Amino acid sequence: MRSESVRSEEAIRALLAGLRDPHTGRSLGEDGSLKGVGIAGERVLVDIVLAYPAAGWRQALMEEVRSLLRERLGLSEVTVSVAHRIHAHEVQAGLTPLPEVKNILAVASGKGGVGKSAIAVNLALALAAEGARAGVLDADLYGPSLPTMTGTIGPPGTTPERRILPKRAHGLELMSIGYLLGEDAPVIWRGPMATQALQQLLTETAWEGLDYLVIDLPPGTGDIQLTLCQRVPLSGAVIVTTPQDLSLVDAQRALKMFEKVAVPVLGVVENMSLYRCPHCGHEEAIFGTGAGERIAARYGVPLLGRLPLDPRIRADADGGLPTVAADPESEHSLAFRAIARKAAAQLSLRARSRALSMPRIVIE
Repeated sequence: MRSESVRSEEAIRALLAGLRDPHTGRSLGEDGSLKGVGIAGERVLVDIVLAYPAAGWRQALMEEVRSLLRERLGLSEVTVSVAHRIHAHEVQAGLTPLPEVKNILAVASGKGGVGKSAIAVNLALALAAEGARAGVLDADLYGPSLPTMTGTIGPPGTTPERRILPKRAHGLELMSIGYLLGEDAPVIWRGPMATQALQQLLTETAWEGLDYLVIDLPPGTGDIQLTLCQRVPLSGAVIVTTPQDLSLVDAQRALKMFEKVAVPVLGVVENMSLYRCPHCGHEEAIFGTGAGERIAARYGVPLLGRLPLDPRIRADADGGLPTVAADPESEHSLAFRAIARKAAAQLSLRARSRALSMPRIVIE
């Protein structure tokens, strides 16, 4: 017969507290995710509340908890509840968070042509698929691509208070200068005007209770990018690079820019890592290998994931239906969701903001 000490709440809690979360790199006990353990007759009740959205990991986590208790303590009747509670996190000193946006995440690259905009939109879609409320702000004022990538055109509406209503598509809230100027209108503004326009788009849009607003920053690390990072209340940043050494140098500049403005870099995404022939399946590292891993190791940030060079990702974006929305269960969509979980998990380890109200709990 099983002894009472073996099946006590303390023994179960001690065992589960050591279970490692692959997204944070910490145990459930270290990050405080294990909220409760109870025993009701022969049943064991386990309550886990993650600090980031993780619908795609929920079933695997539940099964891991059940298996661990079954194998180590011989417990077979285990009910596991997994929820998430998304907190607002600190921004740069002197800046005030937006009242309806808990966290603003910048997606940046040291140069253009690395697929940053497609990754920004798919990252937001992946966060939404994982259970968060997400939106995208297209901050590339000189080359806005959000209307095309999401299939949203036309001017936005306004509220009675004259605030701009975000566009909505694929479960996201969206805003871009492209909605206001039209598809072919050029933006002929100097740096200060562009910065002011972006701040107006950010603060005068009537966002509605977002957990994450993903900002697609313009490529590069010039005056405009630096000024934006100094004036937009950012919780964290994601750097996009490609495998070649030239891209590595540019990505380092982006990392240094965020370091200068005290914005934590949540990790690096390596895009175009491999090309897989659609006819024979042969894989080729066209742009080289390892740049993402090297820069992540050099600066002590996670490599959030690698994405292939695949014409389908480009075609999905060109067609107004990004990959995560077009084929939610595809290999590429699942890769985006894994990147989103890891980025949100890294943010969850940062200091929390006291400027916003208590977070909501979502039962997945």
